[in-house]
Amino acid sequence: MIRTLAVKADGTLERDLPLEQLDRADISWYWVDFEAPNKDESALLHDHFHFHPLAIEDCLHFLQRPKLDLYEGYQFYVLHSLNPDTLKTEELDLFVGDRYVVSFHFSRLNEIDSAWEAVSADTQSIQLGPMHVLYSVMDRIVDQYFPAMYNLEDRINELDDGTNRPHRVITRRLFRIRSDMLALRKTIVPTSEMLYRMLNMDFLKETKRLKLYFTDIYDHLLKLTAMIEANRELTSDMRDHYMSIKADRMNSIMLTLTVFTVIFMPLTFIAGIYGMNFEYMPELKWRYGYFAVLGLMATVGVSMYIWFKKKGWLE
Repeated sequence: MIRTLAVKADGTLERDLPLEQLDRADISWYWVDFEAPNKDESALLHDHFHFHPLAIEDCLHFLQRPKLDLYEGYQFYVLHSLNPDTLKTEELDLFVGDRYVVSFHFSRLNEIDSAWEAVSADTQSIQLGPMHVLYSVMDRIVDQYFPAMYNLEDRINELDDGTNRPHRVITRRLFRIRSDMLALRKTIVPTSEMLYRMLNMDFLKETKRLKLYFTDIYDHLLKLTAMIEANRELTSDMRDHYMSIKADRMNSIMLTLTVFTVIFMPLTFIAGIYGMNFEYMPELKWRYGYFAVLGLMATVGVSMYIWFKKKGWLE
């Protein structure tokens, strides 16, 4: 589906104009949105707009991290829209020129719909041109990163409070949280680097008001990056803590088993000695030999147990 939004010189808007009419002299700038385009619609990126083949290739293959590429006459942006619940990302590609914005995405994005309605309703901001569309879209995309980050923090807090759960369950969930946090970081950090690059480019320095807008987004990304690093450090400490507890419990179990094994070693030795079927063995014919051996075994076992207890090996 393709939809268009054209801003005329007098500040009025026209919707759903054919692409051939967007170059009229009375149109200041326009926005063309490709939503889930088919093959013929995708071909318009080359046939009508004449974008660079490398940029078109990036649009058609979801292999890109957030980035900014500069081409002659326009900038090409790759952004990632994030689902706060599933942390699944959707790629959004934007071509921004002096008189146009072309957005390209293979699924419906709420950020695009929201920005579309906001730009249509704000008669003052539309005078800022295509860069204001870029800001509106980017701001809404970054705003969706915060619920995802807060969701991860809630999961970490819930995990930290679940002290009665088995360590195996806690460790498995902890590693899942770290994996989700890494996926979120792979989106936020490149976006932050892209904003930093934008803020130091000449085309944005020329418009102070727009630079303030994008600086605000950049501040949000820096805050998100700091939150990710803080929570990664927290989960690392939690992981080390649970691994230490697990190792301590294992050592305690092994120590207990070792102590009882050592206690039963001399008892087994004594039983083995008297289990040999030699005909001429002392005490075999003694009337109280059986009870004497049992007493010896009990004395040895109890004595070793008391000695280990005093050493603190059974605590």
